[in-house]
Amino acid sequence: MPTLPRALIVHAHPEPLSFSTAQMTTAAQALRDAGYQVDVLDLYGLHAEGWGPVLGRDDFPPVEGHFKPQAEQMRAVKEGTLDATVRAHLDRLLAADLLVLSFPLWWFSLPAVLKGWIDRVFVMGGVFGGDHGTFGDGALAGKRAMLLVTTGGSGEAFQPGGAVGPMDDFLFHIHRGMFEFVGYEVLEPVITYGPARMTDDERTTALETVRESVGVRVRAGAGYEAGAA
Repeated sequence: MPTLPRALIVHAHPEPLSFSTAQMTTAAQALRDAGYQVDVLDLYGLHAEGWGPVLGRDDFPPVEGHFKPQAEQMRAVKEGTLDATVRAHLDRLLAADLLVLSFPLWWFSLPAVLKGWIDRVFVMGGVFGGDHGTFGDGALAGKRAMLLVTTGGSGEAFQPGGAVGPMDDFLFHIHRGMFEFVGYEVLEPVITYGPARMTDDERTTALETVRESVGVRVRAGAGYEAGAA
């Protein structure tokens, strides 16, 4: 019996009843319908249980002298001393064929808890550096990644010439600087604009669009050019 592909969804919203969380749940079911095993990391839930998003000295055995986080990551991977929770998250990341980051766009970027997860889990020596390079030689080459996003502003605001500017401009540092940097093929993001401004019926329709869009993305096989118009 063939092994099902695996998807890891890393979700960052503090409210379980938010549209962002409903969107994540919808996407997870769409992936299951598309034949994926789905693993969900709820970062705010983990934070309440003690997960910290800050990369610091406490992640490593005692460090004498100048602290260089990436050098300590390399050493910890090599010596098997990586923080146990970070190691577990890294293992789940490496096991996944598809990574989905699910979050509300805050200050045109990732919530701090999610950026902290990237800082701690995208370890040098584990996903790049050491035995791995960057971009096409990164440890995640041959795997795919996708963003699942909600915004406060309207879709029109994020168009070229809109009040805010092109959405691709705000996502480029994630697509290129995080996903592609470690080898991922980037899929087109799934974005719901301004769900707080919608009626209940409109939100229901938006979730159906999310379900269909996620299915299309993962079945199409074609990548998304980071920063493309």
